[in-house]
Amino acid sequence: MTTLFQPHLYLAIIDAPIVLVVIGLGVLLFGADKLPKLARGMGQAKREFMVGQAEADVAAEKAREDARKRMSAEAAAAETHEAAPPQADAPKTT
Repeated sequence: MTTLFQPHLYLAIIDAPIVLVVIGLGVLLFGADKLPKLARGMGQAKREFMVGQAEADVAAEKAREDARKRMSAEAAAAETHEAAPPQADAPKTT
């Protein structure tokens, strides 16, 4: 069953004439000498975004691992606390 919410159907709408019109409008608006600068700037922005995303992924994985270690340590502490026999109070001598 196909619906309009599938991404490949939206991409089918974009064909060569539309791409050429967008490029032509870009040349008219920004000029032919500015388009390479704009593309270079967009490429650098994308690269910086990807580096930042990778750093965030590493930090998130480290936080998840720390949380797992903390949870397992708390569970182990709870097990040893439950498994320890109750200590009898020493008789008081006066």
